Amino acid sequence: MNAASRIGAPPAPKLRPLRQRPYLPTVQEMQAFTLGRRPETRDEIWLVEHPPVFTLGHASRPEHLHAPGDIPVVRTERGGQVTYHGPGQVVAYLLVDLRRRGLSVRDFVAAIEKATIAVLDACGVAATRRAGAPGVYVADVDGSAGAKIASLGIRISRGCSYHGVALNVAMDLEPFSRIDPCGYPGLAVTDLRSRVGDVDIADLAARFGRQLAASLESTR
Repeated sequence: MNAASRIGAPPAPKLRPLRQRPYLPTVQEMQAFTLGRRPETRDEIWLVEHPPVFTLGHASRPEHLHAPGDIPVVRTERGGQVTYHGPGQVVAYLLVDLRRRGLSVRDFVAAIEKATIAVLDACGVAATRRAGAPGVYVADVDGSAGAKIASLGIRISRGCSYHGVALNVAMDLEPFSRIDPCGYPGLAVTDLRSRVGDVDIADLAARFGRQLAASLESTR
């Protein structure tokens, strides 16, 4: 019997396939979804690819944004510092009732990072966490954290999450040089294509969504 079949257990999250969407309307849709949730509302994972945009977490410091140029800058209420979203990046927004699943925020973050690491491992890229710095990093030969490949920023409202994780798949990485990524000056950033060559982003997004859903299910 799987977790979804147990009495009182919520169903697995609904996966919404990858689509291209502007950043602000997507955030507004997440806010509305979260505000309108009921106890029986099914969790969802949205897979999105955004046009170029710099986003600032609610506690972001302006000195970490150096030269945005013609790329829009949007302040949002997620956690974390400044990051960049753009074509070739898969953003997974996790709209999850943590209280219903019995998940702490720490467990939730760990589940997201675990799923991201598993997807990268399946592509032949060893990845790891970094103490005190949420997200996922390519593992150096000694196993330590190297260049960042996925950033994480979430928001919890009434026990429910939104925002999520951004995985760099096949991007123009230059905009990251205009910021201190996630508030870390000089932090190296990479993408999957730089490590393994061409990647089918739609296929990768679908696998990423399934892995995130499975990680949430296995954490309960």
